[in-house]
Amino acid sequence: MKLQTKRVLVCNCEASMPLDARALGAALGTEPPVVHTQLCRAQIEAFRRAAASGEPLLVACTQEAPLFAETAPETAVSFTNIREHAGWSDEASAATPKIAALLAEAALDAAATPVVSLKSEGTTLVYGRDERAIEAAKQVAHRLDVTVLLLDPEDVMPPRVADVPIFKGRIVAAKGHLGAFEIVVDGYAAPSPASRERLVFGRGKDGAISQCDLILDLTGGAPLMPRRDGYLRADPGSPAAVQKALFDLVELVGEFEKPRYIDFSAELCAHSRSRKTGCTRCLEVCPTGAIAPDGDHVTIDPHVCAGCGNCASVCPTGAASYAFPPQATLFERLRTLLLAYRRAGGADPVLLVHDAREGDELIAAIARYEGGLPAHVVPFQVNETTQLGLDFFAAALAWGAARIAVLLGRNAERDGVDRQAALASAILASLGYGRERVVLLDEADPAALATRLREERSAAPEPSAFLPMGGKRSVTMLALRHLHERAPAPVELVPLPEGAPFGAVRLDVAGCTLCLSCVGACPTGALLDNPDKPQLSFQEDACIQCGLCRSTCPERVIALEPRLNFAAEARSAMILKEEEPATCPRCGKAFGTKSSIDRIVAKLAGKMDTERLRLCGDCRVVAQFEEPAPLAGKPRPRPRTSDDYLADPKG
Repeated sequence: MKLQTKRVLVCNCEASMPLDARALGAALGTEPPVVHTQLCRAQIEAFRRAAASGEPLLVACTQEAPLFAETAPETAVSFTNIREHAGWSDEASAATPKIAALLAEAALDAAATPVVSLKSEGTTLVYGRDERAIEAAKQVAHRLDVTVLLLDPEDVMPPRVADVPIFKGRIVAAKGHLGAFEIVVDGYAAPSPASRERLVFGRGKDGAISQCDLILDLTGGAPLMPRRDGYLRADPGSPAAVQKALFDLVELVGEFEKPRYIDFSAELCAHSRSRKTGCTRCLEVCPTGAIAPDGDHVTIDPHVCAGCGNCASVCPTGAASYAFPPQATLFERLRTLLLAYRRAGGADPVLLVHDAREGDELIAAIARYEGGLPAHVVPFQVNETTQLGLDFFAAALAWGAARIAVLLGRNAERDGVDRQAALASAILASLGYGRERVVLLDEADPAALATRLREERSAAPEPSAFLPMGGKRSVTMLALRHLHERAPAPVELVPLPEGAPFGAVRLDVAGCTLCLSCVGACPTGALLDNPDKPQLSFQEDACIQCGLCRSTCPERVIALEPRLNFAAEARSAMILKEEEPATCPRCGKAFGTKSSIDRIVAKLAGKMDTERLRLCGDCRVVAQFEEPAPLAGKPRPRPRTSDDYLADPKG
């Protein structure tokens, strides 16, 4: 059987799951596949023959992926799991649509992800409080260049041989990443070589700065910095935890590559304009400190970024987008999965979004011990479940998902996805879909998770097949408009909570002078001017509620109203205020706005000649030279010349 460009090999794993070849072929619109029973052992020659063809292969097994990769190292082989995800289930006989969807999605080509290079030469700081830190340092001293820094040491016995450098001090600041950490130490001091019963240190120095490639924190206190590659922490009271940290530490020497998790487009960023702060959503949710303000936009340090995706989840413009995989690839996979499930005869799927670590383990445990996933629960793997935003939720529902269950990890930094799920629920509830369409699950017990997944089913909206064209905002609105058209209780205006990335601008028309500073500050073009006349317009579809217009307005006449407007008028510019231009009484030229000129004249009345303010710039200059200068003195006498003396010698 062939899907896309890949030849598909299917195995029923020693008949432990029912696979109907004819039904599967019909569901996928292909010829029935050959169903093997032990492709990894007795029928390995079938795999070798397929690999010899030179075609890319898709093997419907992940357990034996290392064996298949070793058997055909020169062949492009990808893998998908139809056993734990579908076949090992009490409802396996009804899982053909799900298996077809999993195969259709896995047959898509994977997108390349840019990488970031890191280099570590093994210069290591072990930060602890007592002999346990010194002993840990000695264990890895033959592999790493280790220094020990003791925090408030008391009665630490001097080592018999000074085989690792030991100092005391308190780290007051730490920054950097694997291969490039920098620390600031107060109370930095070396021990006296004559220390006898306990280490005695000299007078400490504050503000000492040092660099290292790796840090092992054995203080047992608060972390020096958020989660960071190359910074390891362990409970000094747990020998097993310390040994694991040491094992991981010695592996962090050399040159490494990590994915560049976030693509950032500074021109789309709405953080700031003219030193006025606007959108700070990504700064609020980044758990690693990888994001910092940088003028009118932010900057994201790819070496520090840990890939949680919170910033991409909450970014309203798509300036920060998740790149592992890119957004276009993620949406292509999602669309293919849900539409293939529908074409294969499946109905009302629950999309179970999970990661490859804890999520896969829980799904495997449910398959082995809890009766497996229901036939309508369709797994969808992402790198981090915290990368998901409103665009993903809306698109999944528009493409036919009845519900979306997001399986969060136990240590997930979930601020971003919590906000986005709450926003999605608010919109869907207002349209009559209910609040349980997007569910965040943090169950770590397979039995509890299996129970949650068997809850009462919901009917899916009538699916759309729209292509995810454009950026994040465009995809979101395409999906939301489809859901609005099919909504049980459609309404034109949906009120949203504070901080939502949709809404209107409310203008106090009487107080507005049409200075148009708000137009210059708006980063998305939601506020517009007219080059031919004094006019301020607003296009609601483009507003992200960053507040830059409000903070920039000198008259303080702008307010924000978070809402989602499905009316057609939201997609076109609506005039908020317009005036006839002020005209010069001398030449008739149009300039400025009448209200602005009148306001200035009123404020300066009695203090100066205000009539000149009503003139255009050119006429104002002419008038200035026509009238006597206000500080001019008496006319100077005409100088006498020779002609004057000859004409009047006595004069």
